[in-house]
Amino acid sequence: MHFERLTAVDNEMYLRAMELYKISFPYHEQRTSSSQTEIMENREYQFNLIYDEEDFVGILLCWETECFIYIEHFCIDPDKRNRQYGQRALALLRQRGKTVILEMDPPVDKVSIHRKGFYERAGFMANSFDHVHPPYHEAHQGHRLVVMSCPEPLDETEYGSFNLYLKNTVMEC
Repeated sequence: MHFERLTAVDNEMYLRAMELYKISFPYHEQRTSSSQTEIMENREYQFNLIYDEEDFVGILLCWETECFIYIEHFCIDPDKRNRQYGQRALALLRQRGKTVILEMDPPVDKVSIHRKGFYERAGFMANSFDHVHPPYHEAHQGHRLVVMSCPEPLDETEYGSFNLYLKNTVMEC
């Protein structure tokens, strides 16, 4: 398994990856097309295609700082799920030796409870911070999410740094 980083939207795989993105995330959790295009050149942003050998299996869109990696969007092609691709992709990312942070919906239904279990099996731990992700679209409000981190829970200082980065860098692009 390996990642292939895209840095421009003119790559032929970009459209295929964006089709997966659009079916995997609700509209209110998606960047606008112009925002996605704009961030592609940011040195901290990584639009990673996930491959198993030569087979495209998913995307992992993240921000890497000196201290942590924030997974903004991560999904495996629905036709390729339940083959350990997600676990293997997260393990590959963890090999960079930094704290990995992601957000997920609160575990209140069968799907979100299953997703939380998936992340826990991958070594992530839920943090107890009251967290609201800022909106991607002007007509929407922020939404409450659970922050998960690996290999350890975040302390207040780490969470504060992440939350400031989310608001001032990730969401300002």
